[in-house]
Amino acid sequence: MSLPETLRAALADDLEMLIRLNDRELDRETLAGLVETGFPASMGLLPARESLAGPHVVLSEALAGLRGADQAALDILAADFAAIYLTGAFGASPCESVWMDNDHLTCQAPMFELRKVYEAAGLANPDWRKRSDDHLVMQLDYLLHRLKKTPLAEEDAEHMAAFLDAHLLRWLPEFASRAAARCETPLYAGLVGLTAGWLETFRDVLASVLDTPRPVVRGLGLADGRRAAAEEPVSFVPGAAPSW
Repeated sequence: MSLPETLRAALADDLEMLIRLNDRELDRETLAGLVETGFPASMGLLPARESLAGPHVVLSEALAGLRGADQAALDILAADFAAIYLTGAFGASPCESVWMDNDHLTCQAPMFELRKVYEAAGLANPDWRKRSDDHLVMQLDYLLHRLKKTPLAEEDAEHMAAFLDAHLLRWLPEFASRAAARCETPLYAGLVGLTAGWLETFRDVLASVLDTPRPVVRGLGLADGRRAAAEEPVSFVPGAAPSW
């Protein structure tokens, strides 16, 4: 069984927005669009588990408070974006190697593993020196590429599930937790948590579509691994994603 077309379109819209928000700092137009469309409630895939709902509330309240934001507010948001995604000031790298390498170095084995995955799909990073292959945004881009594949077969859903288990879901929860605890603005505290939570919910969707229980995923600092529970039903709410 594969993903229904309406669900696939909604997931792709969500992913495109998450890529935009994690890719570069907010400008006035994008921020206004988020506020006006009621993001993140306007997303197609909403958290089914109560434990994943918190970032949605934080981000929604943060955006409501930024209606009509001035340049000073945008500058504060830009500083948080830089600290999370560019400078590593919060000690929470958006690159997988830093989390999975024993010495916490950049450009290690995960980067080369992911490069091979991309190459097998006919994709290539335009400049790994500016953004390494294991960067969060690069991995989200890859998922979007697979999700938009036509026709989308069951093996594509299986591949995306395995990709999430092998890569993003092993380190992204810790990245989101640390970045949210150290950033200055509620908007980015909500965004990093929402990104991690959306991917968890997406993985639940894939498990449901494939009718295959989620396996134990070895996360950071959990010697026995962890099983991401999916006792609650997945909530799919079709709707237009905000435009940017």
